[in-house]
Amino acid sequence: MTRLVVIGNGMVGARFVEDVLSADTAGRYDVTVIGSEGCEPYNRVLLSEVVAGKHDFSALTLPTPDSPRLTVLRGTHAVRLDREDRHVETADAARVRYDRLVLATGSDARVPGLTGLRNREGLTSGVHALRTIDDAREIVAATLNARRAVVLGAGVLGMEAACGLARRGVAVTVVHPAAALMERQLDEDASRVVESAMTGLGIDQRVGRGAVEALVAHGRLTGLLLDDGEVVPAELLVLATGTVPSTALAADAGLAVDRGVVVGDDLSSPTDHRVAALGDCAQPPEGGSGLVAQGWEQSRRLAARLCSPALSATFASGSAKAVPDRDPTSNVSDVVRLKAHGLDVVTMGVCGSQRTDDPAQRTLHLSDPDLGRHVEVVVSGGLLVGATCVGAGPVAAELVTTYTRRTPVPSDPAHLLISALTPQPRGATGSVADLPDDATVCRCNGVSKAAIVSCVHDGAATVDQVAAGTRATTGCGGCVDDVCALLAAVSTPAPGEPTDSPTTSRPREDDVTKGKHMIHSAETAGS
Repeated sequence: MTRLVVIGNGMVGARFVEDVLSADTAGRYDVTVIGSEGCEPYNRVLLSEVVAGKHDFSALTLPTPDSPRLTVLRGTHAVRLDREDRHVETADAARVRYDRLVLATGSDARVPGLTGLRNREGLTSGVHALRTIDDAREIVAATLNARRAVVLGAGVLGMEAACGLARRGVAVTVVHPAAALMERQLDEDASRVVESAMTGLGIDQRVGRGAVEALVAHGRLTGLLLDDGEVVPAELLVLATGTVPSTALAADAGLAVDRGVVVGDDLSSPTDHRVAALGDCAQPPEGGSGLVAQGWEQSRRLAARLCSPALSATFASGSAKAVPDRDPTSNVSDVVRLKAHGLDVVTMGVCGSQRTDDPAQRTLHLSDPDLGRHVEVVVSGGLLVGATCVGAGPVAAELVTTYTRRTPVPSDPAHLLISALTPQPRGATGSVADLPDDATVCRCNGVSKAAIVSCVHDGAATVDQVAAGTRATTGCGGCVDDVCALLAAVSTPAPGEPTDSPTTSRPREDDVTKGKHMIHSAETAGS
């Protein structure tokens, strides 16, 4: 039996354990997981939804495989890695021996070096990061007494947190030093439209202005001093200033570390082939996206390499066909949907600060700030290579499909805007049920329409049952509405078919309602 130790029990570490136990049909591996948090693994992508009050904590829990070959050590963390003796030492002085080791230590919230943010015990009272389930609990508790909050940083997480706090009735101000909100995804024109929409939600913004000091009185936060001298009063400060890969353990063990743990195409460390790294802590040759979809793809790839030489060779050749239910033409890693109550923002590919002066790219945009709408498309080589959609949900749905399936665009790209903005007649196609069978519905997990339909035919009648059978909806949750639509469509009896057929029972009304009220998607994880 080969001893496989996984350090980290987050979204990627837990998924890798599931993948490797599923792929290990020969029963070669005895798996031990070391997780620093004392709870079951959970969906970190949805923490902002908890802050918003749209999900409770129990809804975030991810399944743990039930296997006699799996041991999970919760509530303890690895403090030392001895590569020579091949063991991991934990905080409670246990020694866990390994033959192969996988680092899935993730990343930590980046805390700026501003005066006043820290005290001897840690963060100043009233100052919170949003990275763990405990962070979310503390922020929710703080909203009971805080009248005014500041969110520092307006990337995807900061925007979601700000909207979540506003939804709880807290007066919110967003402070962001860049010239545009979500500057990785939005240019200044798009940002202005989003800023106007935020004002309508009661959220103030200080864009292009940085913070220089957290103001503290009697040990508690009272406000934030900006670089132009303005003081923004606040009893609650949420830090959304990025993350830092957790690499200390690897560095102390002498593994190659740059920004993350350096790994090759096979996800192994060049320093020690027995050690691999996945997810936020890893630095693969193509770079890290910070999105859970990339970590889950790495999980499938490493599980295949460890358990199936044939699949490993296919992955090594760069083919996506080794991934079950994966549309090989889809690009799941850079579609971003903001899951923020009252804001409709979807971007993909070339957008925001990623824009370059490429003469091969043609850009068209429609901006209508009065209606809160901004749409931009970028075309190159007859394909859609990027898009930005603000306040234009139907347009975004059309463009995501065109982008991920690499559908050739019209010779005049203006038709991408015109056709999408033209109201569709009743009965026009566009439902998820009209997609081809190989179309990807859940982009986080690469689950096709055919896989979901098959799961329904096998007896799944609720979103939870489809999730258990296919993993669809377990990423960012943005495909919930589509899964509900497929449940309804597949469960509707054909003309003349008995209504009591076991394969045609309709989904419960409360299950469809649940789906409609779940997040409308944000691919900070890519679904």
